[in-house]
Amino acid sequence: MEVFPLLLVLCVWWSRTWDLANADSIIHIGAIFDESAKKDDEVFRTAVGDLNQNEEILQTEKITFSVTFVDGSNPFQAVQEACELMNQGILALVSSIGCTSAGSLQSLADAMHIPHLFIQRSTAGTPRSGCGLTRSNRNDDYTLSVRPPVYLNDVILRVVTEYAWQKFIIFYDSEYDIRGIQEFLDKVSQQGMDVALQKVENNINKMITTLFDTLRIEELNRYRDTLRRAILVMNPATAKSFITEVVETNLVAFDCHWIIINEEINDVDVQELVRRSIGRLTIIRQTFPVPQNISQRCFRGNHRISSTLCDPKDPFAQNMEISNLYIYDTVLLLANAFHKKLEDRKWHSMASLSCIRKNSKPWQGGRSMLETIKKGGVSGLTGELEFGENGGNPNVHFEILGTNYGEELGRGIRKLGCWNPVTGLNGSLTDKKLENNMRGVVLRVVTVLEEPFVMVSENVLGKPKKYQGFSIDVLDALSNYLGFNYEIYVAPDHKYGSPQEDGTWNGLVGELVFKRADIGISALTITPDRENVVDFTTRYMDYSVGVLLRRAEKTVDMFACLAPFDLSLWACIAGTVLLVGLLVYLLNWLNPPRLQMGSMTSTTLYNSMWFVYGSFVQQGGEVPYTTLATRMMMGAWWLFALIVISSYTANLAAFLTITRIESSIQSLQDLSKQTDIPYGTVLDSAVYEHVRMKGMNPFERDSMYSQMWRMINRSNGSENNVLESQAGIQKVKYGNYAFVWDAAVLEYVAINDPDCSFYTIGNTVADRGYGIALQHGSPYRDVFSQRILELQQNGDMDILKHKWWPKNGQCDLYSSVDTKQKGGALDIKSFAGVFCILAAGIVLSCFIAMLETWWNKRKGSRVPSKEAPSLQNETTTSERRNAWPLRPCLKLGSNTWRSQASTHGLHQSSQLGGPLDDP
Repeated sequence: MEVFPLLLVLCVWWSRTWDLANADSIIHIGAIFDESAKKDDEVFRTAVGDLNQNEEILQTEKITFSVTFVDGSNPFQAVQEACELMNQGILALVSSIGCTSAGSLQSLADAMHIPHLFIQRSTAGTPRSGCGLTRSNRNDDYTLSVRPPVYLNDVILRVVTEYAWQKFIIFYDSEYDIRGIQEFLDKVSQQGMDVALQKVENNINKMITTLFDTLRIEELNRYRDTLRRAILVMNPATAKSFITEVVETNLVAFDCHWIIINEEINDVDVQELVRRSIGRLTIIRQTFPVPQNISQRCFRGNHRISSTLCDPKDPFAQNMEISNLYIYDTVLLLANAFHKKLEDRKWHSMASLSCIRKNSKPWQGGRSMLETIKKGGVSGLTGELEFGENGGNPNVHFEILGTNYGEELGRGIRKLGCWNPVTGLNGSLTDKKLENNMRGVVLRVVTVLEEPFVMVSENVLGKPKKYQGFSIDVLDALSNYLGFNYEIYVAPDHKYGSPQEDGTWNGLVGELVFKRADIGISALTITPDRENVVDFTTRYMDYSVGVLLRRAEKTVDMFACLAPFDLSLWACIAGTVLLVGLLVYLLNWLNPPRLQMGSMTSTTLYNSMWFVYGSFVQQGGEVPYTTLATRMMMGAWWLFALIVISSYTANLAAFLTITRIESSIQSLQDLSKQTDIPYGTVLDSAVYEHVRMKGMNPFERDSMYSQMWRMINRSNGSENNVLESQAGIQKVKYGNYAFVWDAAVLEYVAINDPDCSFYTIGNTVADRGYGIALQHGSPYRDVFSQRILELQQNGDMDILKHKWWPKNGQCDLYSSVDTKQKGGALDIKSFAGVFCILAAGIVLSCFIAMLETWWNKRKGSRVPSKEAPSLQNETTTSERRNAWPLRPCLKLGSNTWRSQASTHGLHQSSQLGGPLDDP
């Protein structure tokens, strides 16, 4: 406890030092805080520091301030300190004190024309009571109430009416002014409700012990019955202790229902209260809007808030009081007002005012400064801060949280609804505990058509449509067990629902929000935004994001055997054969080889070409070339041929293998890294919002979603996205496109496609699930959830799944090519080109044979008829070849040709002039 006086001295010294260092500043404000409001002072200084670092608001000017602490219950001290601040010269006065001193400061501010921004502070977190500040003349009223009026009476009355309570007790702590709920007590009394009041003493244990000592058993039982319905109007610390004591002493049972109302209840308090209580608990607290985008939580327009105040994970931010939040927004509002005055060049310099002298004049610029502040408005930690004509802040929102009935500790809590003075209660509250018997109940069900969850099975003119699907099967299972009936219809806009610019919802969710339907069922995923406006049962099926792609169509390449080499390489090889054949012929022509006896090969250009080609295709051939130059040439050619043929063989095997490898897109990561195939989803759907939130989150470690968001958001989402899921499926089937959607829906489409033209990829991690949506506070939520858990435990849910997603379907879900192409054997299509080449060779050879036959006959007809008998028996070399065909036979390793011609024929040819020449 000795630290606080030292801290107070240091704060005062730092404040005086700040004043001396910034004595030439034209912006100076004063602050009066209750001596118990140390956090108000810390937040105030943080706000001034943040604004002094923001050059866009005050540019080169800086805010200076003076802070003083007072006893909240001593109005004389508060006025004295305020006079001291006015004597220093201030543009505005900020106070965070209780109602006792607020009236005195209001009178002083009205007299001196100093804008006074009052932030009502309650004692030790106790619920507020109205201060009742008098506002006789608007022109002379210089006090603005930063915190909204106290609406506890209105909220409690609406909640109790919704719950249909007729008898309950109100507990309040010793610090609370019971006159704060006098209006509520009057109204419930007029409605005939039986209400009891009991004050909770500081020593709760002693109070409970006294009850057991003084009350008889019959009276104690009646008291227990009274505690079944209770309202707690007290600070969170007292509420925790009180609940703990009554639970441990068995004063309450699991069928009790308590309401705790207090503006000053944070998330830590909520969890602790739920952990300690049994039965049903409803918590009513003030709430403030939080930006959905995490990266924008610390930004309000052009102003950046300190992370210690805006980060919900920061310990300081978790334990902040509501008055701290309004302190920060008040400084931000003043800074914007000063900025407006500087821009308009209507600045009124500060004047040193004296409160003691009788003839002291008020500040001349007070009215102008007050009007500028009232007309301004900012968006801060508390949402929109602005003032009405009466000088009050009208913006306030209450959140209604609740648990279910139960006797176990540590139950979960959910949002039941919200309340504000403009629209009233948004949500459905009920205190009826349902059993498993719902016979006679007819529910109105809204749906959206989505295969295979909900589909039209029968549409007869003049009769209601009949529906089928997985979700319909789940609904029928619930109906058969619980005994209710239902009427089903499709959402008018055929959408699941998303928030609009005016804050309303469309689609299926909108039907539930506007209470036109009791239940919403389809392929509806459970998201935080939807849970804020409707209730969900427990998930009946896991949800994950998937991608639908078209299988790769295998193209028929008749000349696949030529694919290992490029066309230019084939041309080079053909040119090389011709060039080497020509070089061999020239080398032999320059240095003719000596042929052995019986050799039938000549060194013609034709034979040289034929020999080079035969050695290239590894078919051999006679080697009549014995010169050194020719042998070196052929050695280099054989090495070249060996390398080319080996490379062709290896590349052909690799090519035929690679053509059967499946598509490289096998995951969401693969999809995000490529840009050849555009992809998208349904515009403004849950998948679209999921990718957008992940992609725009700067703290997301995986860059996959940011890459996907860039593709999906092209042209503001109009380029790659569709309006309905069926349009996306058709776009995949008939175009180059990938559709990102619910994995379960895409798997059903791929399984049942008659052409098996689809395959799917997906995320194996199920971060969400499909659930049945109900109105906020619906009494059917718990009983539906319980029955769904039973269906999952006994295996009935798996049977329903296998009905629509069979394991052995006609199509393979995950293969990017046809399953029939996965065998090891090659088909005729891959080698059709080889047979074409062979056929072309056969046709060409037959044509040449016919041409040779025609040519030889024509040449023989030109021989003179009158010739010597000795010459008639002689023929040309070519005729003898045709008459005595040579039957070459390749002998491996020797490369020699053996002729089956007779010795007589060889002798005759040698007599006719040498070796045989080819035609």
